[in-house]
Amino acid sequence: MTLRLHDTATRAVRDFTPLVPGHVSMYLCGATVQAPPHVGHIRSGINFDVLGRWLVATGYQVTFCRNVTDIDDKILAKAVAEGRPWWAVTTEYETAFAWAYDVLGCVRPTVEPRATGHVPEMIELMHSLIASGHAYAADGDVYFDVRSYDSYGALSGQRPDDMLPAGDSAGHARKRDPRDFALWKGAKPGEPSWQTPWGPGRPGWHLECSAMAGKYLGDAFDIHGGGLDLIFPHHENEIAQSRCLGGDFARYWVHNALVTTSGEKMSKSLGNSLLVREVVQRVRPIELRYYLAAAHYRSVIEFSFDALEENATGFRRIEGFLDRARRELPATDDALVRPAEFDAAMDDDLGVPQALGVIHDTVRMGNAALAAGDQAGAGQAHGAVLAMLDVLGLNPYAAPWVSPDAGEDLRPVVERLVAEQIAAREKARSDKDFAAADAIRDRLAAAGIELTDNPTGTRWSIGSERP
Repeated sequence: MTLRLHDTATRAVRDFTPLVPGHVSMYLCGATVQAPPHVGHIRSGINFDVLGRWLVATGYQVTFCRNVTDIDDKILAKAVAEGRPWWAVTTEYETAFAWAYDVLGCVRPTVEPRATGHVPEMIELMHSLIASGHAYAADGDVYFDVRSYDSYGALSGQRPDDMLPAGDSAGHARKRDPRDFALWKGAKPGEPSWQTPWGPGRPGWHLECSAMAGKYLGDAFDIHGGGLDLIFPHHENEIAQSRCLGGDFARYWVHNALVTTSGEKMSKSLGNSLLVREVVQRVRPIELRYYLAAAHYRSVIEFSFDALEENATGFRRIEGFLDRARRELPATDDALVRPAEFDAAMDDDLGVPQALGVIHDTVRMGNAALAAGDQAGAGQAHGAVLAMLDVLGLNPYAAPWVSPDAGEDLRPVVERLVAEQIAAREKARSDKDFAAADAIRDRLAAAGIELTDNPTGTRWSIGSERP
C-alpha cells in the first residue's frame, strides 16, 4: 500500500509521491522560544517524529528541517517583563525545548536553523519580492501586498475581502491594504535590529520560514508541517511570499490538531499550560509520548491526567508482555517483522490508533502463547511488537529510554530487586506475618509492579499483562 497523507491544501487524503524517488524533504515549524514547552507545544514534535520514523522504516532517506523562532514580539515582551536581554530569554527556552524533544524520544532534525541566523536570506527574498511588485517598503517596514497574489487565502479557505487586518501590524496607515502583512519591521528604541537597504529592523514572523525552508530544502520540497493554528495566517503567508518568487514551495501541507484543556487551546494566556518538565514527574516520559502519539494526529486531544494514566496503563501492558517474554523465552534474537495490518494502518494517513490496536492484539496473542508454553509463537509476537514499537519511538529497550553507557538497560537490576522483595514476602507469609506481606505487595504496586500468585509460585509484571 502507498503512503497516503491528508493534504490541507486540497482538503483530501492523497497518495504521497516525493519529488526525488527514495528521498523525502520535510519542514516543520518549530518553537517560538518565549516560554518553556507545555504538552500542547510538544505534540507536533512527536507527531512529525512518528511520520519521519515511518518514512525511514519504509526505505526513505529523510531530510528534516525544524526551525527555531528566536526573535518576535512575544520574545521581546517577555524580555522586558523579566528585565533581561532578549537573547537570554531565547537561550533558556530553546534549551528547554531541546530537552523536551530529547526526553520524549524525538529524533533530532537534520538541521535546526534559527531565524536570527538567516537575515541575509530574508533580505534577498525581500529584494526579489519588491522588484517583482509583490512587496513594498514604507518608513523602514517592508510589507507583502496580499492583493498581488491571486490565490491568497486558498490554503485556509478564506476570501481576502472577508479577512481582518493583519494582526502583526494592525492600524498602520502607511500600508496599502490593512491585510498586508509585515515582512520586516523597522527598528524601535531598545529593540534588537539588523541593517537592511530599507533601514534597521528585525524579521517578520512569516518571512523567516520561507527563507530557511528555501535555503535547506530548496524552492520545492515535499512536506510542510505544523499545528492547525498555523494554517492562517502563518502558512498562508509563507505560501504567498514563496510562490510569488516562482517556486512551488511545499507540495503537501500536513497539520496536527491541538491539545486542549476544558475545550480550549492549551496556552499560557489561558493559564492552563502543563509543562513537560512537570508532567514527566507524574508519568514516565515514554508514557507521555505514548499518550500524545496514541490519538490520530488530526484528532484533538482533550488533556487530562485521568486519560494520561489510562493510556500509561495500556503501555504498561505492552511493556509487561515484553518483560515476561524476555524472562521466560530462550535468549535468542526474534525476527523483527511487522504485521501487514500495522503497515496498512500507518500508510493510511498515519493511522496510529489502528496501529496500536494491532500491537495490543499481538500482545494478547503473545501472552496466550506464553501461558500455553508456545515459545515459538511467543517469540514471534515478541519480535513483532518490538518492530512496531520501533516505528512509534516506543521501544523500551532502545534509546533514549535506555542508556548506551549502562549496558543494555537497568532491567537486570530491577529483576534482582523485585526478586528480593518477592522472597521477603514469601518469608513473611510463611511466618504468618500477613501485614508485612501485604505491605510489600502494596509497595511494589505503587511502583507499577503487579504480583500474581499461582500454584507454581509468584510472577511479577509491569502493569497488567493478562491475555
